[in-house]
Amino acid sequence: MANDATQSTSRGTQPAAKVQLTAIDQARVPSVTDMVYDALYHRIVELQLRPGTKMSEAEVASQLGVSRQPVRDAFYRLSQQGFLLIRPQRATTVTPISVSAVLEARFIRTALEMETLRAAMLNMTDAGVARLEANIAAQKNAMANDDRTGFHELDDALHEILCDIAGRPKVWTIIKDNKAHMDRVRYLSLGKGSQLAYDDHCALLVTIKARDTEAASTLMRAHLERIGHIIDDIRAEHGEFFENEDERGA
Repeated sequence: MANDATQSTSRGTQPAAKVQLTAIDQARVPSVTDMVYDALYHRIVELQLRPGTKMSEAEVASQLGVSRQPVRDAFYRLSQQGFLLIRPQRATTVTPISVSAVLEARFIRTALEMETLRAAMLNMTDAGVARLEANIAAQKNAMANDDRTGFHELDDALHEILCDIAGRPKVWTIIKDNKAHMDRVRYLSLGKGSQLAYDDHCALLVTIKARDTEAASTLMRAHLERIGHIIDDIRAEHGEFFENEDERGA
């Protein structure tokens, strides 16, 4: 019996070997594909690459000094976001702005940011307020210098700071990916909209400093939903940038 037990033990399950893993470098250098994507993304959002612009993998690769594979990967990522239309045997083109996509993006962003703001209010400290004050001061300087791109970046940074204060920094990544269609409209509106956005941010800061969560939430919702109220005016003024959605649905 003892011999049988010994044999049974020897035939039993052996302890699992420990898996040796190397820590992930979370501050990794962006890949070539990331850099190509960022370069094209900003040019599309800032309307340097206008709707209808034809895009060539070979030409982009040549201008950026990279191989075609990272360009192909960046094209695919941009097409998944709805910025590029890739058709076999036909030219890849920058898509027009879709009003329905903008409004859907606004809905997603509003839902996420309203909860993020409430969490940020619970975590707000004097240091957090100081970060917001510094950002808004920089926004004022950007407007004074007619720096639309700088103002756009600072606007985004303010909302990213709130996500960080809320303890939910990854939420900003989700918001950024989903708000992409809003950004081209925002860029079109910056000539007139910068002052409105800045005034919103200043009013929001007052409620944050007062720790008035309800007032801050009301202001944030109005701030985020404004694009839905002005998009028809922007489309009327810049119709060449927009998709003819009546024809698309026909």
